[in-house]
Amino acid sequence: MKNPNARILVVEDEEILADGILFNLKKNGYTVDWVKDGKSALEAFSATEYDLILLDIMIPYIDGFKVARRIRETSPTMPILMLTARTAVKDRVKGLEIGADDYLTKPFHLEELLARIRAMLRRSEWYRNASPAIDIFRFGKNEINFSDFSCRSGKKTFQLTQKEAMLIKYLVEHRDQIVSRQELLEHVWNICAEVETRTVDIFIARLRKYFEPEPKKPVYIKSIRSAGYMFSEK
Repeated sequence: MKNPNARILVVEDEEILADGILFNLKKNGYTVDWVKDGKSALEAFSATEYDLILLDIMIPYIDGFKVARRIRETSPTMPILMLTARTAVKDRVKGLEIGADDYLTKPFHLEELLARIRAMLRRSEWYRNASPAIDIFRFGKNEINFSDFSCRSGKKTFQLTQKEAMLIKYLVEHRDQIVSRQELLEHVWNICAEVETRTVDIFIARLRKYFEPEPKKPVYIKSIRSAGYMFSEK
């Protein structure tokens, strides 16, 4: 289902590719703004309210990694879909660690891009409109506020991104149950297409850094060999 009111910021310096993206997004009912560099992207983000940002990594002045990091400082819930010509796993990992919600590697099919955008907007709308069964959740020395993504771990305070909050919320709601990577991809990422399970692992590693006393020896977010993950307070 499309959201015809969604406004998308496209940050892409390849004009031919940008033209194709803009044409298809507008054809599907989205309102679209386009900028060609990182500096303009941050200016547009400060001046306008967007529902999603489509962000290329290799852009002039300020690269996509730095743009994503700055956006995350003020808007932890903004959906960010990164586009990259880089195929190295470390580059995709870096984008996700900075706070991107998803990524597509160039070249890509426009139908796949549109499907990812629809899925991200559905997730965002669902989270905004859902009445969370859990509002504030405490475990160990940790506290998570699922209403605004604010967290505390010991004396440290921080905010989760929307994707991080959805992931930990899903695990908490299914505590003491084994949750497979595929289940997380379908229910948190809302995608059934083949996506590297490494993506799930990256987000799990981030949650462990936030909440585990010793991230390499997790006591809350446990790995179940060949099966998936399980949240437990036991």
